[in-house]
Amino acid sequence: MLSVEIKEPQQTTDSVLMIRPVSFQFNEQTASSNAFQKPLEKISAEEVGQKAQAEFDNLVKLLRARDISVYVAEDTPVPPKPDAIFPNNWISFHPDGTVFLYPMLSPNRNAERRPDIIENLKQHFHIRRVVDLAAGENRVLEGTGSMVCDYANRIIYACLSPRTDKDMLHEFASRIGYTPLAFVCLDEAGAEIYHTNVVMCVGEKLAVVCLNTIKNLEQRKSVRETLAKTNHEVIEISVAQMNRFAGNMLEVRSKQGTNYLVMSASAHESLDENQISQIERHAEILSADIKTIETIGGGSVRCMLAEIFCEKK
Repeated sequence: MLSVEIKEPQQTTDSVLMIRPVSFQFNEQTASSNAFQKPLEKISAEEVGQKAQAEFDNLVKLLRARDISVYVAEDTPVPPKPDAIFPNNWISFHPDGTVFLYPMLSPNRNAERRPDIIENLKQHFHIRRVVDLAAGENRVLEGTGSMVCDYANRIIYACLSPRTDKDMLHEFASRIGYTPLAFVCLDEAGAEIYHTNVVMCVGEKLAVVCLNTIKNLEQRKSVRETLAKTNHEVIEISVAQMNRFAGNMLEVRSKQGTNYLVMSASAHESLDENQISQIERHAEILSADIKTIETIGGGSVRCMLAEIFCEKK
């Protein structure tokens, strides 16, 4: 097995990769494992695509206005990739210059894995090697959708589902020297929640988490205590708030060092005054309306951002 030594990263970065969509649509292949996806009726495919692009462009503009570096890659029309807007599931970038590629559950999502994007980013970052976790495997681990990382404390939080294979999680954690903390999260219908990053977010000093989805009380206690022991202020959200993507947030920072917690307008509007106050002790809230992307794609702002921790040239 290839051993990869990862240097100690910061929890936040000022650089992210985003993919501007070309074929954004309701993905039939992913719907069976993602209860957040909902098709919109009485709207044409063309209009869906236009709305998604407008929401995407607005988020890019919002981030760049705060001096956060956004590297935009254009999706390619062939083959059609309805979920290309969510790159964090197929790629992650690490401080030592390692790039990991991940195997995804749906065949049409694996087409999102594009070497040309990595080659283009080599102009800006020191990318020294690419590790393809999908090579020869028939298991699934969907990047930082499946895994929420506490980089400073070398912990991976992961809720198991058809998108997150336990053995592959442990293999990845072993490669980078992290401790995996696996648990199961269930929605109101009793189904496994597809990605960890819709349940929780871990920043430098805060953690937003829907603990009520963890039905096993020992697992719930372990998650809560681990977050507390690593000096995170735990901000609990309800299942109703999670359903509005209040767990799907990402803390990033500007080039000047200002921390922002990026989320959707839906997530922001779901928070109460106390939760907002808790967040604002640690980061400024930055929210964008991405209703079309959230509804049809079943993912929110965090899913659209692939953090780049590689050293800049």
